[in-house]
Amino acid sequence: MKVRNSLRSLKLRHRDCQVVRRKGRVYVINKTQRRFKARQG
Repeated sequence: MKVRNSLRSLKLRHRDCQVVRRKGRVYVINKTQRRFKARQG
């Protein structure tokens, strides 16, 4: 999982990426290509 300041570029890496808020943190998850994961902050 990558930790980045901005998730916008990571969201655009794959068409199945979704931005999700969990426990006050922002995550990018991908159900089909699981290597595209990231967390903000």
